[in-house]
Amino acid sequence: MNYWLLKTEPDTFSWDDLVRDKKAVWDGVRNFQARSNMKAMKKGDWAFIYHTGDEKSVVGIAEVAREFYPEPKDPDWVAVDLKPVRKLKSPVALSVIKADKSLAAMVLVRVARLSVQPVKKEEFDRVLEMSE
Repeated sequence: MNYWLLKTEPDTFSWDDLVRDKKAVWDGVRNFQARSNMKAMKKGDWAFIYHTGDEKSVVGIAEVAREFYPEPKDPDWVAVDLKPVRKLKSPVALSVIKADKSLAAMVLVRVARLSVQPVKKEEFDRVLEMSE
């Protein structure tokens, strides 16, 4: 299994929207590196859902329900389908992640603007610990 972090503006699409809808098409990503990351996602992989904007926090875990496929409106780009796994007990703020020395190499810390990014298993587990 691989792990990922997906950024979303909660005013546009939030964790609560994913839970309400029970499944979502994750599309609209317009960055070549992020697109490559989406192409690497496999069914069953887990992804943190990260709220951008004022929140700047990891808030939940989603599962890749369908691997990448061309976006219907623009086949040069790709989409994946997600389903919710669970909300974190407590959101984990970016400031808390940055303060943890064991997460200094995390892509979220080093390349903050990338909207779809890989997460190492150790990093994923550490962020989960921090949410408890």
